[in-house]
Amino acid sequence: MKVNFDKNGLVPAIVQDEKTKVVLMLGYMNTEAIYLTKKNKKVTFYSRSKKRIWMKGEESGNFLEFISMKSDCDNDTLLVRAIPAGNVCHKGDDTCWGEKNFEQISFVTELEEIISDRFSNRDEKSYVSSLFNKGINKIAQKFGEEAVELVIESKDDKDELFLNESADVLFHFLILIKSKGFSFTDVIDKLEGRKK
Repeated sequence: MKVNFDKNGLVPAIVQDEKTKVVLMLGYMNTEAIYLTKKNKKVTFYSRSKKRIWMKGEESGNFLEFISMKSDCDNDTLLVRAIPAGNVCHKGDDTCWGEKNFEQISFVTELEEIISDRFSNRDEKSYVSSLFNKGINKIAQKFGEEAVELVIESKDDKDELFLNESADVLFHFLILIKSKGFSFTDVIDKLEGRKK
């Protein structure tokens, strides 16, 4: 990995949560910090104020488990992917921008990609492909059946069954919107447009 350090031998390092893709913080690294990060699998920086190497979480215990690192197109900024073991900001927030760190729709996006692949590359053994082969009427009917099952389970106190039916509804909803030529993001955009 090529890195163009500044005149002080430092490079900015943006830390992103590997799972949620939320940007957690910005720090600076020198060659030693990069080496120690890779060696110890804990994100380590060079503190400009303390003028020394410091491992994130060395005092708080909120370490950043190192996953990967790469430089940008100009080789003058690093993107570090990590898994946080607690709050990242010294003020107790999830991120240094005061934002919550939670997985938004990244798994749904992955699921949509699989559904899209089953739409484009029909596989006789695939349940999703079989629904696409049967057409919109069957897809809509199946979504309706799952929605009714969810309503029925919502009236009982069986949490596991309720969650299973909820997952089935979401899964079939993703198939339905794909069959109509839309994505989950299109639905999110509609919801965001209703904010007041």
